[in-house]
Amino acid sequence: MIADEGRARMPFSVLQDDLNALDEKGLRRRRRTLDSAQSAHVVVEGKQCVAFCSNDYLGLANHPALIAAAQAGANAYGVGAGASHLLLGHARAHAQLEDALAAFVGMPRALLFSTGYMANLGIITALLGRDDAVFADRLNHASLNDACLLARAQFRRYAHNDMAHLEQLLVATRANRKLIVADAVFSMDGDMARVPELLALAERFDAWLMLDDAHGFGVLGAGGRGVLEHFAVQHPRIIYMATLGKAAGVFGAFAAGDDTLIETLMQRARTYIYTTAMPPLLACAVSKSLELIASGASLRKQLAGNIIKLKQIIANDLPQRWRLLPSITAIQPLVIGDNRAATGVAEKLAQCGVLVPAIRPPTVPQGTARLRISLSAAHTDRDLHALADALVDAGKAFH
Repeated sequence: MIADEGRARMPFSVLQDDLNALDEKGLRRRRRTLDSAQSAHVVVEGKQCVAFCSNDYLGLANHPALIAAAQAGANAYGVGAGASHLLLGHARAHAQLEDALAAFVGMPRALLFSTGYMANLGIITALLGRDDAVFADRLNHASLNDACLLARAQFRRYAHNDMAHLEQLLVATRANRKLIVADAVFSMDGDMARVPELLALAERFDAWLMLDDAHGFGVLGAGGRGVLEHFAVQHPRIIYMATLGKAAGVFGAFAAGDDTLIETLMQRARTYIYTTAMPPLLACAVSKSLELIASGASLRKQLAGNIIKLKQIIANDLPQRWRLLPSITAIQPLVIGDNRAATGVAEKLAQCGVLVPAIRPPTVPQGTARLRISLSAAHTDRDLHALADALVDAGKAFH
C-alpha cells in the first residue's frame, strides 16, 4: 500500500522531470532520420540536404568498391560472426585485416575491437589498476574519461595541450604504472595533440603514451597513416588506437603497438573478450578501404583544399560574436555561445537544406555551444558556398 496516494507518482516521473529540465536549458538531443546512404548529399526525412555532420572525411562510406567487398565478404562468411574472437568468431578476414592495419601504421601488431568506445575502455582498464595513474588531456573524448574512471587508477587531468601542467602532475606522482592519454585530433575543437612533446614526457617519466587517432587515421600524413606519420614519430611505448567508421568509411576500431601490449589486451581487455566479433564482411570492407586510403592522396588534397576554401569564404561574413576556432583539420567548430542560439542556427540551416549539428554542454564547456562543421573530400565548391550563404542568413536572424 502507498501511504499517501495523493502523492503517488508514476515510476519514471523523476526521469521526466530530468527531461523537462533539459528542454528548459536547450540541451535535449534529438535525432534526424537518414533516408539515403551516408554522403555529402543525403536525403533526411524526405528532404534533399547537404550534410556537414558526418565523419566520413574521405567520402568512402558509400564507395562502390567497399560495397562490393562487403558483398563478397557476406558471400564468403555470412552476415554475423556468431561468437567472440576467442571462441569461434575470429575469421580469416579479421586476421588478415589485423595484419594489414599493423603494417599500415608501422606497428608490430594490431587487435580489432567492435567500436572505438570499446577499444578505449578495453585498453585502459586492461593496463591500469588502483596503484597506477593516468594523465589525460581535459578535452579528451568521453570514452577515454569513462575508461580512466573504470580503471580505478589515479585520474589526473591536465589543462588542454598544457605540457607544463602535465609535467607538474608527472613529477608529483608515485604511481607504479603511468599512462598519458590524449586525443590525437580533438573532436570538438579540431586541433591536434602536441605528440612529440607528449612522447618526450612519456620517455622522461617512464610512462606509456596512448593516442586516440579516431579523427586523424586516414586523413593525416602523406599516406593517410594518421598522427604518427604526420609528426614522423614511432616509439615502442606508444599505444595507438584508431576507429574504422570515420575516414575509413566502415565500422570498428583497432589498437596497435608492441607485441606484448597486444597480447596483454587479447588476454585482459574485457570489451574484446566478452563480446561478439564484428561481422567478417565488415573486415573485408575495411581491408578494401585501406587500399583506397593508401592511394587516396587526391582525396586528402581535396579535403585540405575544402578546409582552406571554407575559411576563406566565411572569413568576413560571420557575426563578430561567432568564433571559428583555429583548426587545420576536417573539424571546423563555429562557437555560437548560447545553447538555444546554437540550436536555432542549426535549425535555420536545416530549413535551407544544410545540415550542421549543434553541440552543447556537457559535450563542450558551458557558454561554448557551437556548430561542428565536418568537411569531406566529397564536398564541392557549391556545397561550401551553400553553407556560407546559409550561415550569413542565420547570422542575420540571430543577431
